[in-house]
Amino acid sequence: MAFTFFFRDLGSLELAISHLLPQAAGRSRIRIWDAGCAMGQEPFTLAMLLAEQLSPMMFRNVEIIASDYDEGVIKVLDNAVYPYEQLQRIPELYFKRYLEPSGTEGEYRVVAPIRKAVRSVLHDLLSFTPVIDRLSLIVCKNVLLHFNQAERIKVFNMFHDALEPQGLLVTEHTQKLPPEAGHLFSQVTTQCQLFCRTEVQLSIQASNAITDGRT
Repeated sequence: MAFTFFFRDLGSLELAISHLLPQAAGRSRIRIWDAGCAMGQEPFTLAMLLAEQLSPMMFRNVEIIASDYDEGVIKVLDNAVYPYEQLQRIPELYFKRYLEPSGTEGEYRVVAPIRKAVRSVLHDLLSFTPVIDRLSLIVCKNVLLHFNQAERIKVFNMFHDALEPQGLLVTEHTQKLPPEAGHLFSQVTTQCQLFCRTEVQLSIQASNAITDGRT
C-alpha cells in the first residue's frame, strides 16, 4: 500500500491534465488508469481537478479506473469516506465543493459526481496485463518503487501497449524511466516525470519478414 494523500504531487497532476485535455477534446470518453491507487486519494484528486476544468456534460465522459491488489484498499475507495485529519491538505474551494458530511462525526464522503467518475478494480500490476486498453492517461506513482528493474521494464511495456497513440504517462518524480524502456516514451516536460507514448518502429529484420509474408 503506497503512502499518499489528497492533492499530493499536485504540480505533476495539473501538468498531465493540461496536456491531456487538448488531446481529448471532442472525444466521447476520456479514460484514465490510476495504477496502484493506494486508498483512493489520488484518483479522487484527479476527478476533482478534471471537474474544475470541464463542463458537467463533458465531465460525465470521464472514466478513471482506480486499481490496487489489496481488497481492503478497494473497500475504502468504494466507500469514499475519510476522517477529517486526512483531508486537511485539500484546498478550501475543493473541500466545500467535493466533500460532504458522511453521517459519522469527523468523517466526510466524496460527493456523488466525483465518486461516479472513479471505478475501482482489483488488479495486480505484476500480472503485466492492463485493466483496459485505449487509455488517454496512466498515473502510476509510489508502487513502482517496490518492483525490481526487470519488473519495472515489463510494466512500462504494458503501459505503452495500453495507451492510445499520443497517450500520456505520469510517474513518481523520483522514479526515472528505465533505459530499456526509453524507446517507448518521450518526456513531455522537464518539470515532472510526464511522458508521451511513442510509436515503436519495427526492426528492419522484422519489417522484411512481414513484407516477405513470414511471421
